Amino acid sequence: MSDWLAAIILGLVEGLTEFIPVSSTGHMLLLGHFMGFESAGKTFEIVIQLGALLAIVSVYFKRLWTLATRWPVDPEARRFLIGLLLAFAPAVAVGFLAYGFIKDVLFETPQVICVALIVGGVILLALDRMDKRPQWLDASQYPMRVYFLIGLFQCLAMIPGVSRSGATIAGGLLLKTDKRSAAEFSFFLALPTMGAAVAYDL
Repeated sequence: MSDWLAAIILGLVEGLTEFIPVSSTGHMLLLGHFMGFESAGKTFEIVIQLGALLAIVSVYFKRLWTLATRWPVDPEARRFLIGLLLAFAPAVAVGFLAYGFIKDVLFETPQVICVALIVGGVILLALDRMDKRPQWLDASQYPMRVYFLIGLFQCLAMIPGVSRSGATIAGGLLLKTDKRSAAEFSFFLALPTMGAAVAYDL
């Protein structure tokens, strides 16, 4: 199969899986493995997520613009940005320290990806059946502790096959957020996390 055709197929898989809680990177790595597609340092599988970043920016442009322009004078906007940075911090630390292991070992081990996909799916199904009474309904009003802990959950997605959105939403639900606000915060958190991953790989 030509690299062009493989890139188109992988792009379709990325688009179909990025915004649901199934690891888009895990699916691309597995599919690339079976198609015999190899990118230098697995950079293609990371940089392709730039498309998802642009999609998030387009959907949340109004709110992002409000945050960008209001944070110096609006305490609520400033608080949300601080919470976002707090949630982002664990991924920066783990990603920087474990970058070589993640790319050279985990990304090259299809068995790890398969196990992570299955275990993640079982956990999400179990969470969906739990009797949950949410305490936090607005992503901009989470306690700082909740922001940070969601950031720790996001670090699980350093394992290919673990969905980043699935990990953050599951973490939010366990911390008593409601599903809607957890999903919304997961998308906001994707911007610095995926942006940093793409920039670092480039």
